[in-house]
Amino acid sequence: MQFTLLGDLVGGIGLFLLGMHLMTQGLRKAAGSSLKQILRTGTRSRLRGLVSGTLITAMVQSSGVVTIATIGFVNAGLLTLAQSVSVIYGCNIGTTMVGWLIALIGFKIKISALALPLIGGGMLLHLAGRGRLAHIGFALAGFGVFFIGLDFLKGAFADIEQHLDLSALGSNGLSLMLFVAAGFVLTLMMQSSAAALAITLSLTASGAIPLAAAAAMVIGANVGTTSTSIIAVLGATSNAKRIAAAHVLFNLITGLVGLGLLLLLAPWVNHIDAARFDLVLLLALFHSLFNLVGVALLWPLTDRLVAILERRFCTQEEDEGRPRYLDETLVQMPPLAIEAMAKEMTRLDQICSRMAREAISSSNGDTSRLRAQQLGVDQLVGKIGAFCQRIAENDISSEISATLPTALRLVRYLNEVSRLSCLLPGYYDRFEVIADEATRRDVHQYQKASIALIDACEIDDNVDSGADRAHLLLHQLERQYQSLKTSILLATTERRLSPEDTVQLLDALSHIHRLAEQAEKVSRYWSGITPLQHRDAAHTATTSPQH
Repeated sequence: MQFTLLGDLVGGIGLFLLGMHLMTQGLRKAAGSSLKQILRTGTRSRLRGLVSGTLITAMVQSSGVVTIATIGFVNAGLLTLAQSVSVIYGCNIGTTMVGWLIALIGFKIKISALALPLIGGGMLLHLAGRGRLAHIGFALAGFGVFFIGLDFLKGAFADIEQHLDLSALGSNGLSLMLFVAAGFVLTLMMQSSAAALAITLSLTASGAIPLAAAAAMVIGANVGTTSTSIIAVLGATSNAKRIAAAHVLFNLITGLVGLGLLLLLAPWVNHIDAARFDLVLLLALFHSLFNLVGVALLWPLTDRLVAILERRFCTQEEDEGRPRYLDETLVQMPPLAIEAMAKEMTRLDQICSRMAREAISSSNGDTSRLRAQQLGVDQLVGKIGAFCQRIAENDISSEISATLPTALRLVRYLNEVSRLSCLLPGYYDRFEVIADEATRRDVHQYQKASIALIDACEIDDNVDSGADRAHLLLHQLERQYQSLKTSILLATTERRLSPEDTVQLLDALSHIHRLAEQAEKVSRYWSGITPLQHRDAAHTATTSPQH
């Protein structure tokens, strides 16, 4: 008898989890690109992000799917961290829909009357339909399995109540904390707060545990959802860790809010008449209530939370994107401010030169790392531009007045170097499959010459930036570039290269050529931001606007 009871319990949990998995996968695939489109257009404001996160999570019945999609959009630069945090708020509200589903349907109707037709109809639709219809059928079948699992849980816990009566447990703080821990452990073990919630609601419906204890388990299950986020971001990007941290912080705060309310009301909660009130429905209401209160508490603090998160889990690239020399106290002393800005721009140039070498070599370029470095460059360029504007607000000399536009010109060139560097990895496969040996050798030589030019153009702490040598190397590289283009076009007419390879290869070489030109311009105009007494006369002449 006890073995059968255990089998029903384990099998019920398994069916419930299987149903959740089928339902989630089916709905996610049926939604397809709609998830991305909703997130992209539904997060233009913080409120819209909250609503989008709630609706999508309720639709696919998985906060994990929405969280992973959100992390992907943040890493791609399509969502800001602030927008993603509002989506996380919505995800937590959306997960409460499972409780309402169980309370309003799972315990109100005869399961077999609903579940079996859903499974049969869903699988028929899956087999007969195509595309989105097939996925919807899969989700409907999962919906039916979900309710069958719930039915087994109800029966198993009804029998458990006869052997193990927990209804006499007190409602003191220690007992409630033990039930919070139980809810957390259940969610951690099954990696599904929905399953832990179903068990809790089944225990309540069978009368096996008092209402206050069940509410504590709901709190524990809600906090337990953070375990999935923590496991998912181990070794992940800094943005993923920030979003997971926001998720953890939100759930901890909402858990504390719920526990505070429960401790305050526990003596009265257990005396609610089950004959007059639907206890399962009250639990679903409580779950939604403390999540909504959590959103209300954190909503006005979101900007501060985002600022704190942005200072945590920083990668090397993000750390490089923070100014090291642009001290606001120097703005009132323009000569010193110019020197500080020159140091910051030297560091920016070194970052961009490193990116260019890595991208041109095509042997160790990593798209994600280059993208992360470009974001840091964009941030630093913006800070330098704003610093220039604040210097210009003072009473400055004509020399400094002429220096500021040159500085802005230089950071624009450097920004273009970083942008082009990020585009080059898209052509690496073309470099590797060049069929013509002579063309492959010429391309390799052009890459080496371009890197030599980047080395010559890189700014260091010396005033002399090697602009003359860089200018000479650029002329040589220009001749090499034109010769290489001619040889590639000739190889194409002789069928040694395919037209498709030629177009891609010429695009890649054009990117490298433009990148080299931008680097040389930095070297040519660099003397325009050095102190006047140190400038070389020849270099000073090149700072006059030409293009």
